[in-house]
Amino acid sequence: MSETLHVVTLLGSLRKGSFNGMVANTLPKIAPAGMQVSALPSIADIPLYDADLQQEDGFPAAVTALADQIRAADGVVIVTPEYNYSVPGGLKNAIDWISRLPDQPLAGKPVLIQTSSMGAIGGARCQYHLRQILVFLDAMVMNKPEFMGGVIQNKVDTQRGEVVDQSTLDHLTGQLTAFAGYIQRVKD
Repeated sequence: MSETLHVVTLLGSLRKGSFNGMVANTLPKIAPAGMQVSALPSIADIPLYDADLQQEDGFPAAVTALADQIRAADGVVIVTPEYNYSVPGGLKNAIDWISRLPDQPLAGKPVLIQTSSMGAIGGARCQYHLRQILVFLDAMVMNKPEFMGGVIQNKVDTQRGEVVDQSTLDHLTGQLTAFAGYIQRVKD
């Protein structure tokens, strides 16, 4: 792999001290050689999807900026918590806006999902719901290895804002390495 793969992270949490944010913050430091990981802008400023708003004002600048960066990336890592057994509303809203754009930014795009929670199963239900949503958008979601970070609060350093548990770091590193290969296969 001679060229650098540009991968962006889409964070599904709005909370400043988000454990999932800490996972996302860790990814650039553990990315394999030949992969550059950078964060997409926060989804906090995206208004609730409303077809009337879209018709009257067009797409919000935050949505078009997000979509442009997704289109330019080689792959997308969605890092998100689970809310009420499913996808957080803010993330679903951002996806709803993006799904209305022409030149669909997620169609054919390699996507990796990472979920974490304070509970034991690490956001598994969210991950499966998110996969269902992404099928409709023709995103190319990598199936395995999965990352569902259970009891994530015990695996991060909240002062540094990143993952410190070695087993978790090893798993994330392995998953990113597998994603690099997956992106290459999708591109070919």
